Amino acid sequence: MLAAGAALAFALGACGGDDDGSAGATTDAATTATASIDYRSIQAYLFDHTRRLVDHTATLRRDAEAYHALAEAADFDYARLLATRRAEVARAVRALQRDLRTANPSYEEMEGVVAGVPELADYDLIIDAGSDASDPENAVPFSIRTPAGRTYRQPGNFFALVETSVFGTEPRFTVSGVRADLDGDGTVEFGEALPDADFLVATARDFHATARELDAAAHDWEPAPEDVFTAVVVMTPTMSEYFEAWKNSRFIAGGRATESGFVGTSRLSDIADILGGLVLVYDSIEPTIADVDAQQARQTGTSLRQLTRFAERLRDEEAGGRRFTASDADALGGEAQDRAEAIAGQVSQAATQLGVTLQE
Repeated sequence: MLAAGAALAFALGACGGDDDGSAGATTDAATTATASIDYRSIQAYLFDHTRRLVDHTATLRRDAEAYHALAEAADFDYARLLATRRAEVARAVRALQRDLRTANPSYEEMEGVVAGVPELADYDLIIDAGSDASDPENAVPFSIRTPAGRTYRQPGNFFALVETSVFGTEPRFTVSGVRADLDGDGTVEFGEALPDADFLVATARDFHATARELDAAAHDWEPAPEDVFTAVVVMTPTMSEYFEAWKNSRFIAGGRATESGFVGTSRLSDIADILGGLVLVYDSIEPTIADVDAQQARQTGTSLRQLTRFAERLRDEEAGGRRFTASDADALGGEAQDRAEAIAGQVSQAATQLGVTLQE
């Protein structure tokens, strides 16, 4: 996602100034309106998704443990492991890839809340958005220590670590010196990978532990008006970044992809999932906004739902076999970003009218 501060700065700028000095003033009517926000639907949605992520990362950990046991039985001699138990290795890797694809929407559908709420946003960095140590400003705050005693310092977010290991797109997290010919046909195709079992099992264990921590933090979170307004304002205008990642991924660039991640699930799916969650958040505040400007509240809601359908249509067309080009990604991303910025600006303006202070 975009840095929250950058997205918020844009949205605040889009609102313009307040010449009469009344910005931030809260009327009695606005106070009553914000008190009526339906937090229960947001919390129920969040709790359902944090529990799903806990369950899905538990499955991922179980299958990573099984793969580690296979490798350990061969004394981590992967050439011998393939020679003697190739079919079992292939099944194990396919299971891990399937686990990752299953876990992905459990998080992406709630990312708009997790990443958009300052109290929870650190988990987005750790689970899905953080970089490795080469990007200190956005690097994850953790390291991975493996059963064999190796340490990977600030290696990147958990989804990226697992994905690039089980799909074989990051050499640091896969086995070197052994061809990952899982089906024994003499060639190594995309999706045939030999994850480093020592690294993968440590990552899966920590990922599951972090999912449990997020679940606990979500239940401790006490939502306030500034939380839910900030989530929509910060997370909606992130389209250009997501479309850029899609353009550089295998889904468009194929074998020339410069992006090692986003290979198991298209970024278009992530975009649609995130926007779907934001629609639910907006639905909870739309009646509040309507108390100060009913027409604008309806228009903003319509625009957000239209943007979501736009992303869903692209996702479904790609899944149905349509091949998009880099030029398509640039044009579609520009259109989505323009629409998203307009929505964020409208919600930010409504927050000002209601006396809700957006958080950085």
